[in-house]
Amino acid sequence: MHVITLRDPSSSVAAQLVPEAGMIGSALTDGGVQLLGQRKGLDAYISAGKTMGIPILYPWANRLGANTYTAEDATVTLTPGANGVRADPAGLPIHGVLAAYPGWRLTTESANELTAELDFGADPTLLASFPYPHVLAMSVRLAERTLTVRTTVTATGDRAVPLCFGYHPYLHIPDVARGEWTIETPKLRRLYLDGRGLPTGETAEQPAMSRRLREDSLDDGYDQVDDGSVFAVSGGGRRLAVCFERGYPAAQIFAPPGEDVVCFEPMAAPTDALRRGGYRVARPGEPAVGQFSIRV
Repeated sequence: MHVITLRDPSSSVAAQLVPEAGMIGSALTDGGVQLLGQRKGLDAYISAGKTMGIPILYPWANRLGANTYTAEDATVTLTPGANGVRADPAGLPIHGVLAAYPGWRLTTESANELTAELDFGADPTLLASFPYPHVLAMSVRLAERTLTVRTTVTATGDRAVPLCFGYHPYLHIPDVARGEWTIETPKLRRLYLDGRGLPTGETAEQPAMSRRLREDSLDDGYDQVDDGSVFAVSGGGRRLAVCFERGYPAAQIFAPPGEDVVCFEPMAAPTDALRRGGYRVARPGEPAVGQFSIRV
């Protein structure tokens, strides 16, 4: 498995990506100190889709409310366990179909930047779950202590491509107890979720905040995230800031119990938007771009 290391020319920050394993960001380090949650590790991601590091969730982030959806004049039936579809404990399709997908093609590479592409429309198994031909490109750049991830969706057929994807960065503050971490969030609109993690339709305005994480368990959805919004976790003199630069109007904040990680997930649409609507599209001739960054 070929692991690519990017190095910041102006600092000791480095990042690792694995194109053959779904273009996952497997490491982000500062002076050799790991800042991403490794959880069960890269092998478990490859063999069982167990997320770690910075995986892309594509073509939908989080879960769908059923195994069928209708979008852009196409009705699709998903089969968990087939065509890359994985199910959550309730049997709902979760995190799309590209976990550890090996078909990415590296197109450019330098000491601190790379771009890889995936021709989604060239694989019938992918189209079986998401029948919208397109090319997916991911460009990753490391400079000035900031890892920037730019994602471009370019329709290659005559059908618009729903934009419901996201990323799941597992952030970790080393050598500081989780309960002592401070999390910062911008002003948001909270989406209340039911017992399956699906939006109920109820919402509430949430002001910008800064507070200790303590031993809290978080798995909360939000929308109305403005371009340029910053989420952060800090402790022990170290701060990791995730900026939703453009194209990510929704977010999930995830901090599972008993794990020393917190996630601020950039999402192109809220959970279950592929079934409920409310997503943007990449139309033929009009590529769509999403960009977020993590500043160390």
